[in-house]
Amino acid sequence: MAKTNDNPWLNDDEQHMWRQWMGLDAELLATLNREMQADAGLSNPDYQVLVVLTDSEEGRIRVSDLAASLQWERSRVSHHVARMEKRDLVTRLGCPDDGRGAFVRISETGRAAIERAAPGHVRAVRRLVFDALTADEVAQLGEIFQRLRSRAGLSTG
Repeated sequence: MAKTNDNPWLNDDEQHMWRQWMGLDAELLATLNREMQADAGLSNPDYQVLVVLTDSEEGRIRVSDLAASLQWERSRVSHHVARMEKRDLVTRLGCPDDGRGAFVRISETGRAAIERAAPGHVRAVRRLVFDALTADEVAQLGEIFQRLRSRAGLSTG
């Protein structure tokens, strides 16, 4: 359903939907962040890093792969990991194959933190998103998100 005219402006319906989307994104992330901070002392970025680490083999991943997985700049990952290291959520290890590379590994404190945070996070996501949708709507949104990510050149995972 590609547009054929050269008008760069969004029509009223498109503009309304876009602003709704942007507002929803900001509100959901802020609410999830507040609740996770209150429940488990983690920020959304902390949680994202810990999820990637718990999903990785041996609970560790190269910094460059972590950046790619999170779609963050490598410098953002380095700064965030440094803050997480100070709280003993992760450790940074040298890479034996590459003197310039580094791994990030989840610590026992980090593992305990995500195990504490995950149930509340899932409850919040369910309450804020999935309880408001039917199974068909969830499937439709999944298809829409996959199509948009593909169009944007992003992964579809």
